[in-house]
This record gives sequence, structure tokens and C-alpha cells, in this order.
Amino acid sequence: MRTRRLGRSGLQVSTLSLGSWLTFGEAIDAAATNAIVERAFDLGIRFFDTADVYAHGHAEQVLGKALSPFRRHHVVVATKCFFPMSAEANDRGLSRKHLFESVEGLLRRLGTVYIDLHQCHRWDPDTPLDETLRAYEDLIRQGKVLYWGVSCWSAEQIAAACHGADAAGAFRPVSNQPPYSMLRRDIENEVLPAGRELGLSQVVFSPLAQGALTGKYSGGARPPGSRASNERLNRWMGRVLGDEVLARIDRLRPIAAELGLSLAQLALAWCLRLPEVASVIVGATRPAQLEENIVAADVDLPAEACAAIDALFPPGSDVPLPPGGATP
Repeated sequence: MRTRRLGRSGLQVSTLSLGSWLTFGEAIDAAATNAIVERAFDLGIRFFDTADVYAHGHAEQVLGKALSPFRRHHVVVATKCFFPMSAEANDRGLSRKHLFESVEGLLRRLGTVYIDLHQCHRWDPDTPLDETLRAYEDLIRQGKVLYWGVSCWSAEQIAAACHGADAAGAFRPVSNQPPYSMLRRDIENEVLPAGRELGLSQVVFSPLAQGALTGKYSGGARPPGSRASNERLNRWMGRVLGDEVLARIDRLRPIAAELGLSLAQLALAWCLRLPEVASVIVGATRPAQLEENIVAADVDLPAEACAAIDALFPPGSDVPLPPGGATP
């Protein structure tokens, strides 16, 4: 498994990482989680991503147990906070109080004494940025957090965090976690250039557009057991299942076939064509899915294939999601 540096830090992360949104603690049980994490480690994945809000903390708990057989310093664990964890006014956001309490809770759930990467799950308009920056400074100096990052922040917000950290003599964020796929290329317009300038890597999620880029929904199919067939889990899939979008995805098949790749492998390798994408988060409910996806980590797409993909899904374009977007 190849690795890439996370931002300008010295931290190396595997180019494929295992996520836990809508899977761990929710769609699959602890035994299945253990099997998937074990297979991921065997395949070279060392980067594992979760969040306190996933399954209301249960995803962190089952991930921690699944990782317990491995040496702590052999894995990189990332989690996030921002979304409400209860109806209490202070049990949300990026205030100093909530950040400290969130970190204490996730350390217990994950069964570790430090977290490698703690991320602001969204921008908090109700908390002064300086308060968040100084809270991370203290958490890092206490050794509870090693690095911090953001998720779904705009270029302007990322720049404000970096410049604010510089002014305070504090640690800058090292990464941003946005959605990115052939169907969602909007970060190419401002967020990617800002990351390049400011030294943040991108750790991207939904590279398969909730499974649409695997081709399994071709022709409007909804295979039994798939996310699209589950009314509870498909609420973020939005227009990625529209007839016109699915038809364009079908036109990727010859490109993938010429390279000897599946559609999923093509989609993942396409995300990794950019050096500023440090890692691509994949989800799995079966080890076999990881075994297929792992192939993409060693694929270097030729320029001709990238140009053909650009013709189908133009740079900077976006297939809109429902109001509010995804919450991974």
C-alpha cells in the first residue's frame, strides 16, 4: 500500500482508508466489523476514519475494539466532532467545552489515550475561531490529539484557520475532509487550490458517490441489500441515481475495461490521480469489497483516460445533492 504525507506534517497515511459512516455500529454487527478491519489491515490499510456522531458513538466503540489486536503505533485513527450528541446546548459545535468533552468521550469509546487526527466535522458559526484554535493547541500539547483537521470547510474558512493559527503561534490544520468523486468535483474550483497554497491535504469521502460509480444501479436497478434499496440509508443519494447521471456512468465502462479495471477501481484511482489527495475513504460491509477496491491504490491512470472522464464529468462540476448534502 502506498502512503502519502498528510499536509506538511510528517504523518504518513495509506492512500486508501477505511471509513465507518452508515456501516460500523449501524448496518453491520461487531463480528462483521472485526472481519472487515482485520482484512483491511492485512491489505495494507493503516488509516481508519470515524466520527462521534456515527451511530451516536457506537461506530467509534466497535472500531476501537476491532483495532485492539493491532499495535497502536501501526495505525492512524481519525475522528470528528461538531454535530449534536444530545439535546443539550453545549453538546455540539466547536467550543472549547465541547471539543474537550468530545475528545474525552472518544478516547474512552476508542480505547486509546490519544487520537492521531481530530477533525472539525463542519464550520461552527457560533464559536469564535480563535477559541477553537486555542482549544486544539491545548489538546495537542496535552498529547490527547496529535494533529487536527477540518471537514467540508470552504477555502475561505480554511484560510482563516491557517492565518489565525499563524497569528496565535498555534498548530495549523493539516487536512480537509470533503466529498469528492467524478460526480462531485466542486472542490476543484477553490478548496483544492487553497489546500495546495496553505499546505493541507485532502482526505476525501464518497469517492464512489454512495455506490453509484460502481455501476450496480445501471438502468435504475436497486439490488436487494444495496444502499439505494434501503429507505433509511439512501436519503443522501439524491440525484446521483437520476437516469441521465446513470447513463453517463455507463459510458465509463469502456474506459475501465480498457485499463482492466472495474468501475469502482477506476473511480478510486481517479481520485488518487491528484497528489494533494492524501487518502480516499472507502466503506465496506464485506471484506470482498476491500479486496476489489485495494487494486486502485497501485493504479496510475493515463492522461487519455483522465481526459475521457473529464469529457463525461467536466472539471469543477457537481451533481447536486439534496438540501444539506451528505453527512459523512
